[in-house]
Amino acid sequence: MRLDRPCHGPTAEWRLLDALLLAITLAAVTPAWAATPEEALDQAVRLRFPALLVEHPDAPSLSLEWLDANWQDEFVPMALEIVRFIPQRAAGQALLAMVARKTGVQGPGNDWSAWMRWQWTRPAPPPSFAAFKASLYSNLDPRFEEYFSPQFTTLIRLDEIVWGGVLQDGIPPLRQPKMLPARNAGYLAETDVVFGIEINGDARAYPKRILAWHEMFVDRVGNIDVAGVYCTLCGAAIVYETVVDGRAHALGTSGFLYRSNKLMYDAATQSLWNTLEGRPVVGPLAGKDISLPTREVVTTTWGDWRRRHPRTTVLSLDTGHRRDYDEGEAYRLYFATDALMFPVPGDDTRLHNKQEVLIPRFGKPGERPLAISSGFLRKSTAWHGRYGGRDFVVLTDHSGAHRIYALKSGQRVRGWDGDAAVTDGSGVAWTLTESALVSVDQRLPRLSSHNTFWFGWRAAHPDTALVTADGIAR
Repeated sequence: MRLDRPCHGPTAEWRLLDALLLAITLAAVTPAWAATPEEALDQAVRLRFPALLVEHPDAPSLSLEWLDANWQDEFVPMALEIVRFIPQRAAGQALLAMVARKTGVQGPGNDWSAWMRWQWTRPAPPPSFAAFKASLYSNLDPRFEEYFSPQFTTLIRLDEIVWGGVLQDGIPPLRQPKMLPARNAGYLAETDVVFGIEINGDARAYPKRILAWHEMFVDRVGNIDVAGVYCTLCGAAIVYETVVDGRAHALGTSGFLYRSNKLMYDAATQSLWNTLEGRPVVGPLAGKDISLPTREVVTTTWGDWRRRHPRTTVLSLDTGHRRDYDEGEAYRLYFATDALMFPVPGDDTRLHNKQEVLIPRFGKPGERPLAISSGFLRKSTAWHGRYGGRDFVVLTDHSGAHRIYALKSGQRVRGWDGDAAVTDGSGVAWTLTESALVSVDQRLPRLSSHNTFWFGWRAAHPDTALVTADGIAR
């Protein structure tokens, strides 16, 4: 990623407060030096970095001269944060050249993504960075300031929280969206991808072609309040219950990313939530031991979901928004290559970035995360494993959809027709349902899992064990 203003999503906006124009005046009348390091840091946060954003021919040179004369290491993460937004390209390049000169790092050049990957190998920024980040992003959306108070608990590095190019809810969630009976969903083809959920007998399908534009739905399914989160960039679709210990959390799209995975926010506290984990990681709720329960979701085709659930409902195209909801239109260029839109720390070439993996979500606390290659599972359609202290089987049906079910200790699946009929090693017949494998008098429960792109999961969990072509976790 080069020095271009970022844009992620259909409603990206850029604005600066008129008050920033004051910065150029102040820069002209204040000394070119600071009396103390503390004074220099304060002036850099309040004045010198903001002055780089003013579209005035003299503002950048004055600020760059001052930053050069008063440089300290605390300026590095600030410079890398603000450089994306500097309107004069030459000024942005000059700032990166200054960072290179001051740190002795030359390799990244004008490549912002490379600079960020380097920054993330360094110690986390000092507390002053939170105030800087709050001030910077309040110019885009005043609500952003509430995300980054220096007094808040932070469980992730603030410099790894990257603006995605939209305002709060700029990618608008679908709240209590209109649903259609399956017979009225003529807009869907049999092969269109849907995210299917069934709760207490209430089956619903949420087409990828719609959710790719909205990335979240908030709904009540089977009398359970849920939020379905689809991170388009990392390919993860996860369904969470939104009531925890009697407290309802009204979730939305924050506008920010963590390791190329969207961060949610809650309306009551403006805390930022990790989408992959369903827990708050920055803000008043961070560190409060809050974790959203998951519900089973399957990524499948509309034709297969409708056949299994003839009474299902499905999202209506009448969303209240104007989008091109044709299959594959959203993020077409992004999905066409293996390139990423935003940087992530490190890389892992065991799989290509956007190859799909299945993530079991039932590990024990502290257990090494596990990812299973979807390509491998489509060849090994009844794959046995052990994780979280329990035996399980992944059943992959004719549509390529994966579902995980618990097994009794030592139990194996001997026969699987790729649809609904399962036979275990003792000859007992089982029927696949969304919630369990069911026999005449027994149930083997479905276990929580979701699909995602390899790069997104590995970036969040670098220690992940991966099952690939030989079926062995490494």
